[in-house]
Amino acid sequence: MTEQVREVAGREVTITSSDKPYFPKLDLTKGDVIDYFSEVSGPILNCMRGRPVLLQRFPNGVGGKSFFQKRIPDSAPEWLETTTVETVNGTPSRALVMADEAHLLWAINLGAFTLHPWPIRLPERHVDELRIDLDPVPGIGFEEVRAAARLVHDWFTSIGITCYLKTSGSKGLHVYVPLDGSADGPGWNSYDVRGAAVTVARTLAAKHPDTLTDAWWKEERGTRVFIDFNQNAPHKTVFGAWSIRARVGAQVSTPISWDELETVQPDTLTALTVPAKIEADGDPWAEMYSDPQDISALVAEFQDGLETIGDAPWPPVYPKQPYEPPRVAPSRAKKDSE
Repeated sequence: MTEQVREVAGREVTITSSDKPYFPKLDLTKGDVIDYFSEVSGPILNCMRGRPVLLQRFPNGVGGKSFFQKRIPDSAPEWLETTTVETVNGTPSRALVMADEAHLLWAINLGAFTLHPWPIRLPERHVDELRIDLDPVPGIGFEEVRAAARLVHDWFTSIGITCYLKTSGSKGLHVYVPLDGSADGPGWNSYDVRGAAVTVARTLAAKHPDTLTDAWWKEERGTRVFIDFNQNAPHKTVFGAWSIRARVGAQVSTPISWDELETVQPDTLTALTVPAKIEADGDPWAEMYSDPQDISALVAEFQDGLETIGDAPWPPVYPKQPYEPPRVAPSRAKKDSE
């Protein structure tokens, strides 16, 4: 097995087993995957610098077993920047902070080519991203997701909010709204931003009931694209931009411009093709974080409706929330009442 030391960002990062096959179908080794992340380090750090990151490790590549690394081991280099975060169930853990390219390559050397960043940047802990996951259901394809993204974009534009787009690396699309997470900003927390996302989902589902749904329970979604508002719940992470999916084709969750929406074919955006795309087209998210958007009206609409409309369902791992409807599927509730 090969071993090498790379000097990046003023640090020495040891790369081990660089010849290990990671994506055999594409003949990509671990070293090739590390080279990919080195090539896209500028755009990825634009998205992730200063963020705590949950690592999903595939130490033997795409065909092997994987696991989430919630805690950075004590054997990590002394220079590694970490912070304490809470997982969804409230358990504290020591997480990697994506400080620079050395931190990025250290993580990738562990087989963590799928990175899941928190929507905060240290030293502040205010949320600086609203994330909308357009999730296809059985019976619909990417064309329906493409149409759904267009509707989301047009609605945000109509209310004066600029949003950004990326492929999920699989079958969906993710829409992001950048927020002011600075100390002098509005100080949105995850409850605020999730409430705004619920407002987005409810409004769009009401405007386009045949195409979009905010139904949390799968049995109620039919063949409509689900607007997943709960990706904004406290301590939730989302598959990071420029990360590689654990698919045989090494597909990348790729930021794209809205002009590309009509023609994009997500399966062609891979670790082999994305670096050249960035070189040719640039980074569509390069200026995103310098243009934070105001979601105060969306937050207020959700909060104003809590006593009359109520909250939307939360995922089962969260404690029961005020104003939340019964946390049981409608068919089960009907059966239990009979």
